[in-house]
Amino acid sequence: METQLEKVLSDIVTQPDTVGALLANRQGLCLGAKGDINPNVSGIGMAISDQVAGLEPRNAVAQPEARHPTICLYSGNRRCVIQRNGEITGVIYKQHTSVPTSD
Repeated sequence: METQLEKVLSDIVTQPDTVGALLANRQGLCLGAKGDINPNVSGIGMAISDQVAGLEPRNAVAQPEARHPTICLYSGNRRCVIQRNGEITGVIYKQHTSVPTSD
């Protein structure tokens, strides 16, 4: 399982603008992290996912997959994307890189 997690994390951090990623279990414990991300944010990411899911509790019955939405937090030129899939929560940091404009 550890090898699979490492492969998933490697695939994520090679995506454009991605600077770091981690995966956390249901208890918020970091299962793995790669790139520029603090593994200690795993519990915070899990808690944010739980709290946002509570905003629309009726969706859990009609659409179980909608119970855990994708959350995007913006700060300066960074973006933090949080999403749960089953028992695993992913936290991905992306850096906004400006594209030079031609004059």
